[in-house]
This record gives sequence, C-alpha cells and structure tokens, in this order.
Amino acid sequence: MTNDTDPHRLIWERYVACWKAAEEQEKRAIMAECLDDGCVYTDPLTVARGKDALLAYMLDFHRQIPGGHFVTTYFLAHHDKSVARWEMRGGDGSLLGDGMSYAEYRPSGQLMAMTGFFTTPG
Repeated sequence: MTNDTDPHRLIWERYVACWKAAEEQEKRAIMAECLDDGCVYTDPLTVARGKDALLAYMLDFHRQIPGGHFVTTYFLAHHDKSVARWEMRGGDGSLLGDGMSYAEYRPSGQLMAMTGFFTTPG
C-alpha cells in the first residue's frame, strides 16, 4: 500500500498535473520530470507512442474540454507498477466522468507505460 509520499505516487501526480497544465511549454517541462522518452500511452480512443504524440493528445483534450483535468481518488503501487482511480473534471470543477489507469515505471522512477480505462462517449 502507498501513501502521498510514495515515490510512485509523487511521479503519478506530476503526470496528472501535466494533463491539467494549460500551456504546451508547461506540459513539456512536467513531462521531462515524470515521463520516459519512449513512453506509451493507451486508452480506448488512442495509442500515443512517445512524449510528442502524448503531448498532441493532451493538447487536443484541452481544445475539447478547456480547463479539463483529472483528480486521483485512489492509488496503489508496488514493484514499479501502479493502479489509480480518477475523476475527469471540467474547468469549472464539474464531474465529467471517471475511470482507472494502470502504469509501469522505469527503475529510475519515470513512467514508461500508462493505460487508461473508461467508458467512451456515445
């Protein structure tokens, strides 16, 4: 079980902050802290290989949902792997949806694979 000072939780929350960051340069700076260069992000709508592809996906998310962000409601990690439950919130804080994610970390601590699970719209 982990707590708020667990190294995996700290990296996870930096990653979550990247989704919330409004500007491209801020997202890039956060990515440099928490993501492996060869990271792979997967969800029901896309597969993004590498930081640039994930950045493009995040920027598109913000175009669709200005101020959209995620809040971690549950986190558990061991052996460089984690699961998290989260809520997707609008710029005004309203609840837009929820889901779960599975992640894998490099021994150095950076995220190398993130897989999101959620019900797709429509």
